[in-house]
Amino acid sequence: FEILNLHMKTGECLKIKGKISDDADDFSINLGNSPSDLALHFNPRFNESVIVCNSLCSKVWEAERSDDLRFSKGSTIKIAIEMKPDKFEVKLPDGHEVEFPNRHCYNNINYMSIKGGFRVTSFKL
Repeated sequence: FEILNLHMKTGECLKIKGKISDDADDFSINLGNSPSDLALHFNPRFNESVIVCNSLCSKVWEAERSDDLRFSKGSTIKIAIEMKPDKFEVKLPDGHEVEFPNRHCYNNINYMSIKGGFRVTSFKL
């Protein structure tokens, strides 16, 4: 799943709903300007029971941050990602929020991709 003209701006919230496959090892939601420049790489890893967040600058990964994984394989989930001037706030299905800094200081996101064991059923900006 890939969108090249998302036009997400500071202050906007992206809502994604979908189903995690029963045999998923992980999936990722990526927001940025291109596949090689990501402001947010949101990566739940079921084999490690963590959510890893990172950013990618000119194809170089930066420092990872991790949080507890709060949902399971096979579940249908809704995730909301709000873009603020200094950070991204990712609201998980249980209401917990994961924060990740807007390291690139983007105020506009054009690229989104979703990869791995997650099937999107709806998204709204």
